[in-house]
Amino acid sequence: MGWDRAVVGFMRQRGIIHHNCALRGLFLFCVLLPVSVWAQTSLASFDEVAVQASAAREQGDISHALELYRQGVHLNPKWPDGWWFLGSLHYGANEYTAGRDALSHYLELTPEAGPALALRGLCEFEIGDYEQSLKDIEHGISLGAANQPRNEKILRFHEAILLAHRGDFEFALQRYGALAREKELSPELLVGAGLAGLRSPILPKELNADKAGLFMAVGKAAFLFWSGDHKGAQLEFQTVFQRFPTAVNVHYFYGYLLFPMDPDEAAVEFRKELEISPANAPAQTMVAWDALIQNDFPRALTYSEKAVAEDPTLPVAQLVLGRALVETGDVKGGIEHLEKELQLEPGNFETHLALAKAYSKSGRAEDARRERLYCLQVAASSPAQGGMPQSARR
Repeated sequence: MGWDRAVVGFMRQRGIIHHNCALRGLFLFCVLLPVSVWAQTSLASFDEVAVQASAAREQGDISHALELYRQGVHLNPKWPDGWWFLGSLHYGANEYTAGRDALSHYLELTPEAGPALALRGLCEFEIGDYEQSLKDIEHGISLGAANQPRNEKILRFHEAILLAHRGDFEFALQRYGALAREKELSPELLVGAGLAGLRSPILPKELNADKAGLFMAVGKAAFLFWSGDHKGAQLEFQTVFQRFPTAVNVHYFYGYLLFPMDPDEAAVEFRKELEISPANAPAQTMVAWDALIQNDFPRALTYSEKAVAEDPTLPVAQLVLGRALVETGDVKGGIEHLEKELQLEPGNFETHLALAKAYSKSGRAEDARRERLYCLQVAASSPAQGGMPQSARR
């Protein structure tokens, strides 16, 4: 996978890539030569190497260019161009450890260089340092590394893969959904979206070939849905249901996609998921949330208790259980679960809203006031929230 030349243009426009000339030499030369003569010799040597390195790179002579850039940064360790091109050339040559190290030197000189952070993240991905890779890619994107369309596709794809690998499936699906405008969808992209949709934390490259068909088909159906072809997505999902009748999370994923626009149809899919996988905590949670919407609080309590028992780390399950407990009279127990959810997701709007009501019911007026103020501030600065749990909307 090459790195777009637009990255270099991006960096030159912002003055990130530049030439500094430092004087390096042996102590012996400093003794034997006048300072002015030594400086001119070293400067000439470095300039020559820099020019030759650039020429070799532009001619496609990668091995020679790498050798020359190594000589250049040895002569001048504070040469940003040298470290940048060493890193990008090593990446293009699949020499990811060397690429990471060169880019780290570059970032010591220019810490806020978004493209370099993102490219280092791609190197780290290839050598298996997934946690740091995600940090670098996300930081690089925040600094503009994804402003070029080609670079955006590469970076968003890797970001989505890494989010799903970490278990942040909703965030990963949000990234995949943003790629739905792409006209050409690679098998890797379809498989990645299928893995996130079916809540599988493995990487596409780790997937056995005999299982790729399921995830690719699910990814294809999801991209049809994200692109606005809901009828085509429905037909594709129906085909998946027929081909893989016992596959876990397929009905849940289709329900997840449907929920914002058709909660009733989504609830049907969640219940079908529970017929296949009765202990499926996300599906139990969404059935419980649907019951909350319909003010069927006893049913919401039943399903949310099952969901929390199956997966107490699932934030939205804690939210739904907390709300169901408050609505069925156990305000103290409801507050405990709502506060647990807030520890998992401090900024969840629905949880703050539910806590405002729960604190008010329990007589904790000051706490209720604090939560109401928070909700008013969020509502004033954000678009109106839909009827879907915040965790599931991502």
